[in-house]
Amino acid sequence: MKTVLAIAALCLWSAAASVQAADERVILSPAPAATPRINGPTIYGARPGHPLLYRIPCTGQRPLTFSAESLPEGLALDAATGIITGTTPPRGQYAITFHAHNAQGHAERRWKLVAGDTLALTPSMGYNHWYTHYNRITQELMEQAADIIVSSGMADAGYQYVNVDDCWMNAPSLSKYQTDPKRVGPVRDAAGNIQPNAYFPDMKRLADYMHAKGLKAGIYTSPGPRTCAGFGGAYQHEEQDARQFAAWGFDFLKYDWCSYGHVAGSKSDLAAMQKPYRLMGGLLQQQDRDIVFNLCQYGMGDVWKWGAEVGGHSWRTGGDLGFELNRIFEIALKNCQLRDSNKPGAWNDPDYIQIGWIGAQRNGKFEMSHPCPLTPNEQYSFMSLWCLMSCPLFYSGDMSKLDDFTLRILCNPDLIDINQDTLGQCARVTGQTKQGFVLVKELDDGRAIGLANQERTAQHMTIKWTDTGLAHPARVRDCWRGVDIKPVGEQYEVDVPPRFVEVLRLYPG
Repeated sequence: MKTVLAIAALCLWSAAASVQAADERVILSPAPAATPRINGPTIYGARPGHPLLYRIPCTGQRPLTFSAESLPEGLALDAATGIITGTTPPRGQYAITFHAHNAQGHAERRWKLVAGDTLALTPSMGYNHWYTHYNRITQELMEQAADIIVSSGMADAGYQYVNVDDCWMNAPSLSKYQTDPKRVGPVRDAAGNIQPNAYFPDMKRLADYMHAKGLKAGIYTSPGPRTCAGFGGAYQHEEQDARQFAAWGFDFLKYDWCSYGHVAGSKSDLAAMQKPYRLMGGLLQQQDRDIVFNLCQYGMGDVWKWGAEVGGHSWRTGGDLGFELNRIFEIALKNCQLRDSNKPGAWNDPDYIQIGWIGAQRNGKFEMSHPCPLTPNEQYSFMSLWCLMSCPLFYSGDMSKLDDFTLRILCNPDLIDINQDTLGQCARVTGQTKQGFVLVKELDDGRAIGLANQERTAQHMTIKWTDTGLAHPARVRDCWRGVDIKPVGEQYEVDVPPRFVEVLRLYPG
């Protein structure tokens, strides 16, 4: 029996869908309300005795006043900024309740701190410079990105990490990917310390800049002698570099295979593939701060089967997505086949979200940013698929050209809640046809459903409630439009716009 929609929801959807059919840049998500809303994960892993930094993500009219019930000894909350600092308490689980107040109202959210061995209990969220600035990146641009994450509201939605990618260190010589003499110099000093190039005058100051805003700082290197762009790598200096990254204050490391292939030789040798990641994973665990470890080796050797074993918290499952943006649906389907490897502290990573303005790499040259080649509907689908898969959410577009359309996609709180769900499950695929497929994701409080239309024309799609494992949902939410739908009957039917993924959240009785 066809589902009957609430009148208000039906009118809103019909108007939006008719415009979407023309593939215009329609903003579907409502703007954040003036009343407070606390966002982000409800569970957080940290290692006992290490520094802890957490900015409570919260939308609402400023000024806001924050407080916390049952905050463990050794941690302090700044009531004006919502930034928690201090030292992670002894091993155990700590149930904390955050509160946020402003002139418009009050919000609260439960938050569990798990002091133990596992980091990244939910997928990491943040920004990475690569697909916009490439080899043009500077310390100033990274600090600007941190400023915009806060001023744009991305931090209030839950984005935490600000990660510099390749090209922050010296290159030994000019090359195809490196034509700027100011980025050339000694890779290491007389003591063997890695040397930043002239555009990064103070790496500790860079990390401190992020931390002062309640954000975390990420860095990049390769286990090989050179990075992908020909800059200095960590080969034979792994222990020294791990100590250096920790001393500078970095909280995340992307470790990119690159030239290590020449060291390892045959890529069919699984032990050789694992060796550099096992080494660095162990070294990071010896440091006196929490550093999330991202394995970037493009899915070789079925890394999803052993990435966590060598100390990784996430791992790339394929090549650079910048070359495959027209295949986001296919890439999502492939990633869902690996869903059994996805869990808290261990995340399959299909690469960064590239919507809004992005750069491009063509014929060995890095182009300046321009509007991304995806249609508006596909940009919505990008976020839909990544959230339903429970994979890391890293935006890699031009932060200086963010607009309301892009921000409302990136910062939709209902989608982010699905991504950050404590179960950490990747959706399963059901009802696949040539035209599209349905994704069903189990949540700690219900289900999330994605109805994915891969065609260039609208498609009528149906899902039975029983197929979700929740036969009689008490409430259904249209996540993109921020409205509730009255669940009537035994199934849900909808005309899904071209290249769009509708996302519903089902709540149990």
